[in-house]
Amino acid sequence: MAATGSALSEPEKNVIIGGVLLSMLLAALDQTIVAPAMPTIGKALGHSDYLPWVVTGYLLTATAMAPLYGKISDIYGRRPTIFAAIIIFLAGSLISALAPNMLTLIVGRAVQGLGGGGLFALAQTVIGDLVPPKERARYAAWISGTWAVASIAGPLLGGTFAEHLHWSLIFWINIPLGLAAMAIINKPLRKLPTVARAHRIDGVGALLLVAATALLLLALNWGGSRYPWLSTVILGLLGASVVLWLAFALRLCRASEPLISLEVLGNPIVRYGTLAMFLAQGANVGLSVYIPVYAQTFHGLSASSSGVVMLGLLLGTVCGATTSGRTIPRIVHYKRMALVGGALAFLCLAALAALAGRTSLVVLEMLTFAAGFGSGMTFPVATISVQNAVDQAHLGVATGVLTFLRSLGGALGVAAFGAIALGNGLPLAGEGVGPLGTTVTSAVPFTYIFIASAAAVAAALVFFHLMPEKPLRGRDENPVAAVVE
Repeated sequence: MAATGSALSEPEKNVIIGGVLLSMLLAALDQTIVAPAMPTIGKALGHSDYLPWVVTGYLLTATAMAPLYGKISDIYGRRPTIFAAIIIFLAGSLISALAPNMLTLIVGRAVQGLGGGGLFALAQTVIGDLVPPKERARYAAWISGTWAVASIAGPLLGGTFAEHLHWSLIFWINIPLGLAAMAIINKPLRKLPTVARAHRIDGVGALLLVAATALLLLALNWGGSRYPWLSTVILGLLGASVVLWLAFALRLCRASEPLISLEVLGNPIVRYGTLAMFLAQGANVGLSVYIPVYAQTFHGLSASSSGVVMLGLLLGTVCGATTSGRTIPRIVHYKRMALVGGALAFLCLAALAALAGRTSLVVLEMLTFAAGFGSGMTFPVATISVQNAVDQAHLGVATGVLTFLRSLGGALGVAAFGAIALGNGLPLAGEGVGPLGTTVTSAVPFTYIFIASAAAVAAALVFFHLMPEKPLRGRDENPVAAVVE
C-alpha cells in the first residue's frame, strides 16, 4: 500500500535524528559504563564469580536482537518499534537499578540488551527513512561521534558513580535520558511516512537466530579465559552454534516469509558491504581494547594515561567518518573513499606491528590516529552502500543485518585478539581485559595483535573492492538505479 504520513520540515527531521541518536547513546553507554563499577557491584551484591554475566548478558541479547528489530520495524513502522525498544531498555534499567542480588542484576542486563539491540539498528534505519542516500553520509559523523562519546564518557561515569556515589546510578541515569528521547521524537515521528503491509514475523527463524548467536558469543566470551579453547564446553558451544546456524539457513530457504529476505541476502552490495563492516569493526574494537593494555603493560602508563592514548584512535575514527561523510555526496565513485581509508588503516597497522617493540608514545598516538582515520572513512561507505542497495520496504532488514554483523564483528575481534594475547603469555584480567598491574618486556604479543588487525582490514579491503557501486539516490530520484562498474 502507499506510504502515509505528513511532510517533515528540516527542523523536524533534525529533532528526530537528535532523538534517535540520544536513544542510541543510551545503548552504547551501557556497553562501556558497567566495567569500571564491576568490583564495587561484586562487593555490594556478592557472588562475584558471576560478574562476567553482567557484561555478557547485555552483549548476548543486544547482538542477537538487531536483525529481528529491523524486520519488525519494516512491518509495523519505526515509531512503535523504537518506542517499544526504549521502553524495554528502560524496564531493564529499572530492574538493574533495584536489583537486590546478582541474579536479578543479570536478568535486568539481559532485558536491557533486548531493547538496546533495537536502538542500534533503528537509529540508522530512521535516518535512512529521513535522508536520501546521497545526503545520508554526512550523518555518519554524528553516529561515530555518539560511539566516541560513549567510549570516553562511559568508563568515566561508571567509575565516578561507583566510587563516589552509588553503583545503581549507572542504571538510574538511563530513565530521564530515555524519557527525554521519547518526548523529543514523539510528535515529529508521527509524521514519518509508513507503509501498511500485511506480513508476519517468522518466529521459528527468530528463535534459531537468537540461539545460534547466543551460543557463538558465549563460546567467544569464555574461550581462552574461563575455559580452554579446546575444552569440551567451548567445542560443544561452537558445535551447537554451527548446527543452529545451518538450521537457520535452511529455514531461510524454506519459510514462506523468512526473517531475512533472500532478496536482501542475495544482493552483492549487501553481502560484501556487511562482510567488510564485520571485519573492519572487528579490527577497530579489538584495537580499542588492546591499545590501552599495550600502553599500560609495555610502556608503563597508568590507567588514566592509557585512556589518553585511546583518544587518538577514537578521534581519528570520528574525523575519518566526518571527512568521508562530507565527501561522498560530492563524488561519483564514492567506494574509493573506503578503499583509500582501508589502505591507510592497513599501512598504519602494519607500521605498528613493525615498530611495536621500539615505538615512542608520540609515534603510537600518530599511528593510532591515522589508523582510526582510515577505518572511520570506511564505515559511512558500508552503511550508505547497503541502505542504497535495497528498496524502502527492506531498509529495516538490511540495516538490521548490517548492525548485527557489526556487533558480532566487534565481539569476535575482541575474542580473537584475546586468544592471541593469552597464547603469548600476556597478563590479562578476566572480563575487563585489563592489565594485572605488571609490565611486560616483550612486545611480541602486541606485534601479533597488530598483524591480526592489519589482516582483518586487508580482508575488508578485498570485500570493498568486490562490492558493486550503485549511484546514490537523491531526494527526487527513482529508487531503481543501475550498478556502476
